[in-house]
Amino acid sequence: MQIISRLSLLLGFSVLSAGIALADIPAGVTALEQGDVETAAKEFQASFDEGNADGAFYLGRMFELGLGTEPDFVQAADLYKVAAAQDSALAQNRLGLMYLDGQVVIRDYIQGAELICKAADAGEANAQFNCGVAYGDGKGVSKDSVKAREYWQKASEQGHIAATNFLGLAYKTGDGVEADAAKAYALFSTTAEQGNPMGLYEVALALETGTGTEADKIRAYTYANIAAARSHPEAPALRDRIEAELGSEEINQAQKAARDWIAAAEAKAVEAASN
Repeated sequence: MQIISRLSLLLGFSVLSAGIALADIPAGVTALEQGDVETAAKEFQASFDEGNADGAFYLGRMFELGLGTEPDFVQAADLYKVAAAQDSALAQNRLGLMYLDGQVVIRDYIQGAELICKAADAGEANAQFNCGVAYGDGKGVSKDSVKAREYWQKASEQGHIAATNFLGLAYKTGDGVEADAAKAYALFSTTAEQGNPMGLYEVALALETGTGTEADKIRAYTYANIAAARSHPEAPALRDRIEAELGSEEINQAQKAARDWIAAAEAKAVEAASN
């Protein structure tokens, strides 16, 4: 079912706002999570009509992801352009990524980085991460590992997992910052406890060698085992290498710790879903 016609969107986002007195982006997001795409679309469009440019961004995401309509990247990009022009940091970031990728717009590294880093400077965490990547790769901006690390720091402070991992790698390798194995370990530990495969793997590596923390082969095996279960491509080899150095009782202890960790993570997920 196509909820919103192209014509209504392109002529000003005014058709569906009637009947919603207090449009609300979070209410639209909640409706999407509940599978009510029609209510979500009405909330987003009414929010835009009331002056919230993020409403157009979320409508664009619905088109991009095919929620309530066929996927339409061109329509999505048009909506992102409308929202970005009105300073939606969410739209600037997403449109900037489209320019970097050359997805239904020309590939334009300069324009892409400009949009993303503008959103980053407005405080958008995903954009801060992506702007850091742009500086790290030198795409659309001059390569600058110090600026990359600064943007990842800002995103990490907002709880951005990928940025925290990239910041950990910077401290691990000394790229754009003085190498600090203890800081790297602390950062990876943060994402590992959230179940992130990269964080789990890096913690296992550090525990195996005692880099930035005290060496502990049993804990290293535990984290490598969990990382492997969460599909980190290099974790199975690390798990097997550590296992070859452990006795049977140590392996049993480490595997029990992994079981307990998984059980606790699943319990947290159930609790979060019920709240």
